[in-house]
Amino acid sequence: MYEICPHTGSSDRSSISQVEKFHIILNMEKEENKFVNKAEEDEMEIYGYDLCRWKLVLVTVGVICSGGFLLLLLYWMPQWRVKATCRRTTLKDCEVVLLRTTDEFKIWFCAKVHIMPSLGANPLQNPNPIVHKVSNGHAVHLCESAAEENKNDLKKYLPIRYFTHHSVKYFWNDLVQSFDVVRGLDESTLCSSIHKEHSTGLAKGMHDYRKVFYGVNEIAVKVPSIFKLLIKEVLNPFYIFQLFSVILWITDEYLYYALAIVIMSVISIVSSLYTIRKQYVMLHDMVAAHSIVRVSVCRGNQEEILSTDLVPGDIMLIPSNGTIMPCDAVLLSGTCIVNESMLTGESVPVTKINLPNPSEDPKATGDEIYSPEVHKRHTLFCGTNVIQTRFYTGELVKALVVRTGFSTAKGQLVRSILYPKPTDFKLYRDAYLFLLSLVVVAGIGFLYTVINSILNKVPAHTIIIESLDIITITVPPALPAAMTAGIVYAQRRLKKIGIFCISPQRINICGQLNLVCFDKTGTLTEDGLDLWGIQRVENARFLLPEERACSESLLKSEFVACMATCHSLTKIEGVLSGDPLDLKMFEAIGWILEEATEEETALHNQIMPTVVRPSKQLFPESKQATNQEMELFELSTSYEIGIVRQFPFSSVLQRMCVIARVLGEKRMDAYMKGAPEVIANLCKQETVPADFECVLEEYTKQGFRVIALAHRKLESKLTWHKVQTINRDAIESNMDFLGLIIMQNKLKQETPAVLEELHKANIRTVMVTGDNMLTAISVARDCGMILPQDKVIIAEALPPKDGQAARINWHYADTLAKCTSSSPAINSEDIPVKLVHESLEDLQMTKYHFAMNGKSFAVILEHFQDLVPKLVLHGTVFARMAPDQKTQLVEALQNVDYYVGMCGDGANDCGALKRAHGGISLSELEASVASPFTSRTPSISCVPKLIREGRAALITSFCVFKFMALYSIIQYISVTLLYSILSNLGDFQFLFIDLAIILVVVFTMSLNPAWKELVARRPPSGLISGPLLCSVLSQIIISFSFQIFGFFWVKQQSWYEPWTPDSDACNVLDATNTSSAGGGNETLHDEHNIKNYENTTLFFISSFQYLIVAIVFSKGKPFRQPCYKNFLFVISVIVLYVFIFFIMLHRVESIDTFLELVCVPYEWRLRILIIVILNAIVSVLMENVLLDMILWKVVFNRDKQGEYRLTIPQPPQESVVRCGACFLSSLFGCRERTPKAKYMHLAQELLVDPEWPPKPRTTTEAKVPSQENGSYQIITVT
Repeated sequence: MYEICPHTGSSDRSSISQVEKFHIILNMEKEENKFVNKAEEDEMEIYGYDLCRWKLVLVTVGVICSGGFLLLLLYWMPQWRVKATCRRTTLKDCEVVLLRTTDEFKIWFCAKVHIMPSLGANPLQNPNPIVHKVSNGHAVHLCESAAEENKNDLKKYLPIRYFTHHSVKYFWNDLVQSFDVVRGLDESTLCSSIHKEHSTGLAKGMHDYRKVFYGVNEIAVKVPSIFKLLIKEVLNPFYIFQLFSVILWITDEYLYYALAIVIMSVISIVSSLYTIRKQYVMLHDMVAAHSIVRVSVCRGNQEEILSTDLVPGDIMLIPSNGTIMPCDAVLLSGTCIVNESMLTGESVPVTKINLPNPSEDPKATGDEIYSPEVHKRHTLFCGTNVIQTRFYTGELVKALVVRTGFSTAKGQLVRSILYPKPTDFKLYRDAYLFLLSLVVVAGIGFLYTVINSILNKVPAHTIIIESLDIITITVPPALPAAMTAGIVYAQRRLKKIGIFCISPQRINICGQLNLVCFDKTGTLTEDGLDLWGIQRVENARFLLPEERACSESLLKSEFVACMATCHSLTKIEGVLSGDPLDLKMFEAIGWILEEATEEETALHNQIMPTVVRPSKQLFPESKQATNQEMELFELSTSYEIGIVRQFPFSSVLQRMCVIARVLGEKRMDAYMKGAPEVIANLCKQETVPADFECVLEEYTKQGFRVIALAHRKLESKLTWHKVQTINRDAIESNMDFLGLIIMQNKLKQETPAVLEELHKANIRTVMVTGDNMLTAISVARDCGMILPQDKVIIAEALPPKDGQAARINWHYADTLAKCTSSSPAINSEDIPVKLVHESLEDLQMTKYHFAMNGKSFAVILEHFQDLVPKLVLHGTVFARMAPDQKTQLVEALQNVDYYVGMCGDGANDCGALKRAHGGISLSELEASVASPFTSRTPSISCVPKLIREGRAALITSFCVFKFMALYSIIQYISVTLLYSILSNLGDFQFLFIDLAIILVVVFTMSLNPAWKELVARRPPSGLISGPLLCSVLSQIIISFSFQIFGFFWVKQQSWYEPWTPDSDACNVLDATNTSSAGGGNETLHDEHNIKNYENTTLFFISSFQYLIVAIVFSKGKPFRQPCYKNFLFVISVIVLYVFIFFIMLHRVESIDTFLELVCVPYEWRLRILIIVILNAIVSVLMENVLLDMILWKVVFNRDKQGEYRLTIPQPPQESVVRCGACFLSSLFGCRERTPKAKYMHLAQELLVDPEWPPKPRTTTEAKVPSQENGSYQIITVT
């Protein structure tokens, strides 16, 4: 970096200043690109700029000269705005930063750099002044000290540079020479230091110092004022163009249509403002409901502050009656029961325990870095509801604040809603290209009008008006409203069937979905689990399965005791609450749970245990006992178990454990339940049945959820207090295997039928679940996601360990059974067969599927990136997936060009629902605010309905866009032809066309409802595709030809003469005397030369052409209902046809006067009718026969994925058709080529790959990446 010498003489300053500038420019050129949020989802490039006065002056002049248009341009383009008003400089000295996202969208943002005074640069380190003052016992408030010592101690304050982007502050970091986010205690903080260094809280001075950096602890969703929203909406380029058009029309006295456009724009803006503001208010209310509360903190002694004053490092006291968490905090002491529905979508209470203290627990990992995600069961997240707390007498429930504001889990969720990623859809990109081409056409018409008018000596005022008018004709201002109509109608239809949409633009994208990911539990299957039965173990042998666990013989068995105690259930306001599985298990035995009250806990110096006991009805003797004997009977049969300590369920360990004691017994018992494979490994092998794996696999294959139970009698030396501090590893070993609990998770009734409908429509289905893999595979088979004859290949990926490279072991699901004594050789028939299919779509119907769990998926993403596309191409089951892994899977599928839908019940699916092209939440909880679609009924039947409506809306958008393009071109042709004779359409002719024909047709042709079933092909994804372009271009040529024909044919008529007010062509019977058929059509009586025979002819022909193309483009099957079922459209078209036929064939003087039409002979009216009929026949034949039957099927042969490829017609086809196909294919430049979609290209490659799919019982290894290219070399080992 450069330095400035403060002692330089004044005479040398100018020369050094020049040298400085040179060095700055040199450094900037050499400076590497800087990034913020490096390697994160919101990674951005960053550039530094300084304001430049002379550039500002030039821009100001440009704005004035352009009438403000330059200002609008700079408003739309932030990168131009910064570069036009600033000069490049280093980040360290910049006043403005320019940011650009590194994703595929490359969006630009700019932000102003601010400076604030601070005692230090790192909020997590103690600055010297504070250390000195605190050590002397005087905590000084930062703001007060700054005010008092401003004159004397100003030098000790450092200027800290920062900017704010998307509600996050970025501070200058000298170490990385860039701006960076200030992290809380959630990164690079050891678990040991949390207890040693951070457990005492913050002094006042340190708190104030940190607050300078972290700011107010608040997730502030500001609801913009209506005025701000209005300005932002009105400055949209389309509305600016509409404003330009309206001003032009008013100048040209074309008032009525201008008024119509203004009314439409106002309605559109008002509805848009209402929707946007409503969403802001909803989000604000959701976030602000409990954002500011009073909390108690430790500052040497206990004091009460507002939650907005919390900073990372504060010790927060959790009240016994619970609270809404205002920040993310790690629990240091005590236990909390928390409702996390705000984040997970599930209202099941979760037990949080304190973070283990390594100094008290010698076996704990002292050097482990704390992470809110890894240590989730010790972390209280912002926005979650702490329902109850448990604690020792005299010891408060304390939590260390680790993140505040928008850095919290809730803050990140709100940010993702406030600042979503833009939707990338080919239709919208193509629409802008199409508009650009219309602008080019308008430019040609503009030049033609100017040159033609100058040559004919037209006044300058008229030239300006008419040349600009041709632009508004070619690029219709009503296009945005017309395009929105279909989406609005689709949104209304979705609302009627119980699907609510907060992102209407996504409806069109849903029409392209060709893969849908489903969560399992609560989505494909019923939400709850039912107890199917139990299978106990005695003497290392399985007994027969039993349906009921509450029989008299099992009442005091260890199996039932384990079911009664090993759970995380609690009573909240007298109602038993907890995990649904635990609830079902506890209800199945019919026991009673009783918890100690706060008064009972206060009487003892320990947490009083939760007690479980059987209900009296379970004792057989109670039925025969008399009232007199009852008291003695109760004393003799009282059987209670106290839960002394609980080790909560851990998804990492896949088990939970409790320590309990039966009333009256000295020794305690340990009970454990969890994943069968895990439990069996922790038990004495002599207690595990030999056929354990075979029995387990039989259950999982049938789709049951299996839980194993184990028990151990603890040593008598283990006292109450020792149990409270013992490590769970010391307990969870040498257990006795008790048996299995078999839970049934039934498929929803509609699941198989919906999946079959999707498969028939060639839409892939994928299961993404947190459940066991074999259970998930079984459910996939049961619901038809995997066909009975298909093979399932399980990819088991292992990370690098002990010098060994990462590897993937390939197993075939049907060969995993270990029941037989000898493993048979794999039959060659078991290996999937790859078939060469006629259609590319059938590639995904090959006979193998991949299945993997979350751990394997993470290893493959990190070490086998080249294999990811191949695996997701045939990956059907993804089990044990964490929420972020679901999002990564959606992104991996999108990377190979799938249009991905995601359907979940809101539990842990938030990220994937947001990231997918079409996310459908089956839950109406708060976590689903971010999902584009929410179904009122929790059923996957909404998925095909949404796709059908999406396809209908997409086809409607194409129809409307094509119609609006043709409307503008037809009118453009009419006006250009009339400009050649210095004429034009009249104001009321324009008004009739624009209002009576175009607007009526546009808003009624969009009403076609969706087709009743999903078909096996998708609509095109963009406007720039062969059939669509051919359709538009062919209709343009037809319309142009018939208008040209009519324009010149009228001049050849015997009665034709330049029209004057005295002309009476209607009464001319013998037109031989009218030989002067040349000349112009100028008249002194008509200022704008509107009334003439050419105008009348073109008006009638073009009016019919608008209706013809409306009918031709208004296609129904297979994506929409036929247009004849759209009654409003049919009635509108019939009424317009009848009216235009009537005024054309029967002269009505008042109408002719109003529309500025002239009288023409009846025979010419009949000839116009013939022209119109021929035009209609040619248009319909071109669209429905030539394009749909020949081009669509022969040349473009659209496969079912929405791409186009040439196929050679198969025999027995006639040589004429074959030659025709070859000619058409060469004409349109269509050659057999690689498919555009990556997944289709990959599928073609894998067809001829002899090494794919992997053979059973093989291993794929990844070598350490070479430093040259960084790619992994993959070796397959048998």
